[in-house]
Amino acid sequence: MLSRIAESLFWIGRYVERADDTARIVDAQVQRMLEDPWLDEADACSSLLAVMGASSGVPEGPVTRRTLLDVLAYDPVSPTSIAGSLAAARENARRAREVVSSEMWEALNTTYYAIPTRVRAASAHRFASWVRERAAVVTGIADSTMSRDAGYQFLVLGRSLERTDMTARLLATTVLEAGPSWQTVLHSCGAYEAFLRTYRGGRSGGRSDAQAAEFLLLDRLFPRSVVNALHTAERCLEQLEPDAGRVGYADDARRRLAWTRSQMEFRSPAELMDALVAEMEQVQQTASKVSDAVSRRYFPKGTGTEWVPEAI
Repeated sequence: MLSRIAESLFWIGRYVERADDTARIVDAQVQRMLEDPWLDEADACSSLLAVMGASSGVPEGPVTRRTLLDVLAYDPVSPTSIAGSLAAARENARRAREVVSSEMWEALNTTYYAIPTRVRAASAHRFASWVRERAAVVTGIADSTMSRDAGYQFLVLGRSLERTDMTARLLATTVLEAGPSWQTVLHSCGAYEAFLRTYRGGRSGGRSDAQAAEFLLLDRLFPRSVVNALHTAERCLEQLEPDAGRVGYADDARRRLAWTRSQMEFRSPAELMDALVAEMEQVQQTASKVSDAVSRRYFPKGTGTEWVPEAI
């Protein structure tokens, strides 16, 4: 597979997942601000923008709910916003048009051209719901129309790394003064019903918070947990290069993923919760370093061709 095609598929997976996760996070946070009259809106919005790495794009003045939506949802250029992520996914699909199915291209193209209408006509909740639906459509089409070859592995690898990073960012917000409750975090990850079924309704108080943290950090069966996403990324890299040799792993990306996953899986939830912010920063750094390692290994940027005029 051409590295250009592999890179485009990798970033399609990342950008679609980024739009989906950002829509979930923003929707839950906005609903929380509407329902809690005692919540300091400026602090809540500033904290979320900082966690999402979008503080630099905030205009001068007080940070309001509208500012939050403009930066994280409606900005058509920023790759950290929902609209910008969907535009970037569509552009990468255009570059990989020879391997992307017609249905997948139509889904991304239709979504891209519908964004302005949805931004003007829909409330924040309806816009977020529409984005989640469109992301589910794209993901479903990819899962049902793509052969399980290297292209599919790159797509899922990108999706898993982005999911790891976004879930870690969201979990880190729970310890902030204006951070969301664990119930809000579960809703943001689409995990609330799955959590209730797993823990038979959970318990009240601090024990329920510990169970929610354990579920989103360590559950091996829930697809949005940090450990599950790390496992999935590891499996993708194993499929791309199944022969690891007899001694260790030469692949830097696999080493980093396995080290971070084992550090989480073989420690107690209580230890993770005691240093949650530091642990989630470590997970985010791992996702970033693995992405860089994958780019160096599979998407090398060769030097351009230099044309030399023929001597006469």
